[in-house]
Amino acid sequence: MLDQMPIRIFFDWFLSVIKDFFIFLCIFAIKSVAKVVKLFYYYQNNSNKMKNNFRSSCPVASMLDIIGDKWSLLIVRDMLIQGKKIFKEFSISPEGIAPGILSSRLKWLEENGLITKQKLPDNQKENIYLLTEKGIELAPVITEIILWSDKNLRKQNVNMYAIAEAGFSQDKVKVTEGIQNYYRKMVQSLIG
Repeated sequence: MLDQMPIRIFFDWFLSVIKDFFIFLCIFAIKSVAKVVKLFYYYQNNSNKMKNNFRSSCPVASMLDIIGDKWSLLIVRDMLIQGKKIFKEFSISPEGIAPGILSSRLKWLEENGLITKQKLPDNQKENIYLLTEKGIELAPVITEIILWSDKNLRKQNVNMYAIAEAGFSQDKVKVTEGIQNYYRKMVQSLIG
């Protein structure tokens, strides 16, 4: 009888450890599932807000909600006027956008239908970013900003590019159409 006592105590202890471990695993699993569910609902709710949460019904405010940060229009400008299309090209712009911000802005522009991300038929490794028609339609906005800046900010920023050299001294409608047509032809030659 005494010989069986230590075995019985050990067995009881072992069962209690296994029971406690099983309870711990169950609690851990429940907490993990709860975290995943919370993240899922958070992502769903925030992604819907990002696309549909406008500050007001004002068209100007609505546009600024999408492209009113300090980087989005510069990315569109680089695409339209300089033909940039890959991450590295955007990252070496003179304004010096940080890679994390650039990645975030490209994703934001894609989510809002201004650009698409795709691969070239002959290079499946690298992503290229192309403006959609919605993005190309921002050309008049960029043209007007360039003209306004040249007229009103040249004295404050003496290093500003001379816009006459870029053809902006012509009729702004023709300049805008030229930018849009040039971009469309570049995209057509790229993706066929």
